[in-house]
Amino acid sequence: MISLAEFQRTMDSDGWVVFPGVVSPALVGDMLTDMSRAWDVCREIQRRNGVSTEADLTVHHLIAIGESFIRLLAEMEVLDPYFESYFGGKYILNSLGGAINTRGRTSYAHRIHRDIRSFSGEMPLMLNTLVMLDAFTAENGATYMGTGTHKRAERIGDEEFHRIASRALGPAGSVLVFNSNVWHAGGDNRTAGPRRSVTPMFCRPFIKPQFDYPRALGYDRTDWSPHLRQLLGYDSRIPASLDEWYQPPERRMYLPGQG
Repeated sequence: MISLAEFQRTMDSDGWVVFPGVVSPALVGDMLTDMSRAWDVCREIQRRNGVSTEADLTVHHLIAIGESFIRLLAEMEVLDPYFESYFGGKYILNSLGGAINTRGRTSYAHRIHRDIRSFSGEMPLMLNTLVMLDAFTAENGATYMGTGTHKRAERIGDEEFHRIASRALGPAGSVLVFNSNVWHAGGDNRTAGPRRSVTPMFCRPFIKPQFDYPRALGYDRTDWSPHLRQLLGYDSRIPASLDEWYQPPERRMYLPGQG
C-alpha cells in the first residue's frame, strides 16, 4: 500500500491511483461466478424494457443479486482511510455495477465520459473505484485514464484525450481509485477472453445514491458490521413519517456525523 500522503498527492495531481492485489483470489472467483448469473438477470430485464443495445455487457446494482459483492465491500475496508481522506469524512455507496468487455462488442463505457453529471471542482462529491476481476492489460482493453483531467470542467476532445491518456493496468484483484471528475474510457478488447470488472462508486452521505440499498436488502437487517451499515446507507436514510422524524439522536434515520 502507498502511504496516505502519497495517495493524497497523486490524487491531487493525476486524479487516479491503482492499488494492486487488494481483493483476495477466492473472492475474485466468487464474484466472477455471481457476475455470470447477474448478467442473465440484468439481460432479461434490459431486453424487456428495450435497453439491451445501450446496456450491452453491463450489469448494475449487483448487491441485490449476489452476496459476494457485499463481501467485496467488507474486504475493501482496508482502503477506508484513503477514502475518508479523499472525502474528508464519511461516505456511502452510490452504486455498484460491472462490465464484461469482450472482443468486437462495446457499450456506453467505451465513450470518453465521466461518472458525475456536474463538475464538482475541488469539492469531492463522488469517488470511482474499479475492481479488476481479470488482469487489465493494454491488449484486453484496460481503461484509458485522462490523467489530470479532474481539474477541467469541459469535456476533453477525443484526439487530445488519447494523446494524454494512460492505461490503468494491474493484476486481478487490483483496485483502480479515481476522482469522479476524471475523463476516462474503456478500451477495445483484442483478446479471445473477457475483461471483467465491478465498479463500486461512493459519494457523500447527503447525496442521493442511484439505488435504495437498505430498502432492497431489508430495513430490518441487523447483521451488518458498522462499516457495512455506513456504506449501504442505513445510517443516512430519509424519514417517511413524523414518528420516524421525532426520535432521539441515537435512533434517528439520518445519524450524526454524516455531513
